[in-house]
Amino acid sequence: MAKPKNIELPDGEIIVVLYEDRSVIAIDKPRGWMLVPGSWQRTNRNLQMALTSSIAAGDFWARSRNLKFLRYVHRLDADTSGVLLFARSLGAVKTFGEMFESRRMEKIYLAAVHGRPAQSEWVCRLKLGPDPCRHGRMKADPRQGKEAETAFRVLQTGDKASLVEARPFTGRTHQIRVHLAEGGHPVIGDELYGPRDRAELALRATGLAYMDPFTRRKVYIRAPLEEFCREQRFDVPKLEFEL
Repeated sequence: MAKPKNIELPDGEIIVVLYEDRSVIAIDKPRGWMLVPGSWQRTNRNLQMALTSSIAAGDFWARSRNLKFLRYVHRLDADTSGVLLFARSLGAVKTFGEMFESRRMEKIYLAAVHGRPAQSEWVCRLKLGPDPCRHGRMKADPRQGKEAETAFRVLQTGDKASLVEARPFTGRTHQIRVHLAEGGHPVIGDELYGPRDRAELALRATGLAYMDPFTRRKVYIRAPLEEFCREQRFDVPKLEFEL
């Protein structure tokens, strides 16, 4: 049975499959889908629930793969688009989850930010923790926060905005967004940490690279950049993995 290149959910939403093998499936997550909804009112945008229900219903994209199980192994914010990795078994969930936690997973993001950073490259190591004054928000917390590290590189600059590459080495909630905001250059469209500019969040997970724990082969997964860069009015950059 031929496998479709996309996942088609019952509501008609099409999700592009970027990569798959016996252990994992990587998708290009659209904006607006959550993995852990913050309230019951938004459970209709729960991506994990939608995929699980589609598999249980025997929808063609899942049936053609003989797929019985799929679970995310890392998270993207609801309004962040791009590469999202799912495991096809509980064993793979554990193995790949440990890879993310132990810094064996190379991650690349693109962000369009307000202003022009003074440095062309820098590393932010501000510790992060929950903001007790605002539910769902994180803040820099040098005393009680958890270790967080992100490397940034300015790729292009415009009159009022810049295109920045972000490589997070840890996986704290809102890590890239907080680190950029603390540096005075919040992500465009970030209502939590920046001005209310009514734009969509300009943050995209553009790549993952890792050594496959089962086959010992290098795996490189890339998400398309053309639409994102066109929306933000930048040229499409060439991103290189270090792995």
